[in-house]
Amino acid sequence: MRIRSRWNDKKKQRSLEEVAGVLAFIEWRIAGQALLNLENEGFQTDTQLQRLEVLQELCAFLVHVTDRVMHTRLDDEQRQRFIVALALKLADTYHDNRVDFEGRGQNFRQPFIDLLNRRMADYAEFRFEDGAPGYAFKRYLGECVTNSMGPRDSKWISDQVMEIEVPAMLKTLRKGIDDQLGAEDDKPAEAAGGSAPSA
Repeated sequence: MRIRSRWNDKKKQRSLEEVAGVLAFIEWRIAGQALLNLENEGFQTDTQLQRLEVLQELCAFLVHVTDRVMHTRLDDEQRQRFIVALALKLADTYHDNRVDFEGRGQNFRQPFIDLLNRRMADYAEFRFEDGAPGYAFKRYLGECVTNSMGPRDSKWISDQVMEIEVPAMLKTLRKGIDDQLGAEDDKPAEAAGGSAPSA
C-alpha cells in the first residue's frame, strides 16, 4: 500500500498534534486497505455499519501499536498528548463516516473512544517485543475482527488477519511514523529536550 506521508515543506516545524493528525489519516487508510483486502478474499461484510465496526477494531490495534512505539521516541507527557490527539482525530473520522451512513443527530465519537479505551487496556496485557506485537496480541485482533464480520468462513478470518494483514499494516505504519517523526534514533524537534520513558 502506498501512502503520501511526507510534508511539502520539510523545514517547517510541526507540533505533535499536527503530526498526530497526519498519522490518523494514515492509520485510517491502512485500516481501510486491510478491510478491502479481507473483502477481496471473500470474507463477508453485509452492511456499512459492519465495515465501520471492522475499521474501528483495526484502528484500535494501530493506535495501541503506535503508543507502544512512542515509548522509545517521546517522553510521557509528549506521548500522552500525541496519542490523545491521534485518537481524537480518528474519532472525528469515524464520526464523519457514521454520519454519512446514518445521518446527523448522534455523536458517534464517544462510542469510538469507549471501544478504543477498552482495547488499549486489553492490548496492554500482551507482549510487544522488538517493535512488533506478539502472537497473542495479533490473535486478539483477529478475534475482534472475526466478531465484527459475517459468519461465512469465519474460522479463517483470524488467520488472514494475523498472517497477511498485520504484517502489511505494520510495514505501512512504520513508514508513516518514520516519515513523520524521523528514524527511531532521531527525535522530532519538539521532543529534543525530553527523556524517553522506559518501556
